Amino acid sequence: MSYADEVFIQNCRDILDHGVWDTDRAVRPRWEDGSPAHTVKRFGVVNRYDLRREFPMLTLRRQYFKSAVDELLWIWQKKSNNIADLGSHIWDAWANEGGSIGKAYGYQLGVKHRYPEGDFDQVDRVLWDLRHDPASRRILTSLYTFADLHEMALYPCAWSMTFNVSGDTLNAILNQRSQDMLTANGWNVMQYAALLMMFAQVSDLVPGELVHVIADCHIYDRHIPMVERMLELEPYPAPKVRLDGSVRDFYQFTKHSFTVEDYRFHAFDEKIPVAV
Repeated sequence: MSYADEVFIQNCRDILDHGVWDTDRAVRPRWEDGSPAHTVKRFGVVNRYDLRREFPMLTLRRQYFKSAVDELLWIWQKKSNNIADLGSHIWDAWANEGGSIGKAYGYQLGVKHRYPEGDFDQVDRVLWDLRHDPASRRILTSLYTFADLHEMALYPCAWSMTFNVSGDTLNAILNQRSQDMLTANGWNVMQYAALLMMFAQVSDLVPGELVHVIADCHIYDRHIPMVERMLELEPYPAPKVRLDGSVRDFYQFTKHSFTVEDYRFHAFDEKIPVAV
């Protein structure tokens, strides 16, 4: 089975069997009908994916890889906070009348800062360090700018990436304050695995481990029957994901720079409600 499936199954089973419910508290998220969206959760979940073994993509239900990469590039490459620059509609519920999600996600990565070597935004600083100072233990990004939180439509969930070079291998830690397991786990894991592949390639490094740290790892109440049905399925082997080796500039990658081969997945036709 795909290792991503194995991890997903273990996490969901642990949440369902040993998790803590928040039904005794008032919660912010609401379902479309206005009902409170409660969750059962585990705190401090840490998962490791080694890209040298296989690409972490779920097969328990179809993962829309190119749409996930499109959103990733919207944030990390376009550094945009406007949904007009995004190929999907996943951010529509959080955008204002002008299409902006405020000073969130891509906006934060695009803010320039002054360094002795010159002016860089967060993405370009990481790329510069990977090329010129790979031994540094300071190669990281953060979207959690406290001064701007009140101007964000949604506080960043996947908020920090830390990069570390060991020999010729690029590893990374993705820090996530909150993870909706059914809708977002597979999506976020393959997104940041793809980012690791892209950063490694343009830095002449080998993509290694992606360590995913989740503070609040949860399943929503209305998602539980769907998750239970998924856990009864037999996962398929992981697909192969290849990156166009001719691209040497991060800003030249597109969602079409990736090729997914031998991807088998289970049909999952149920509409997943999303709490906002």
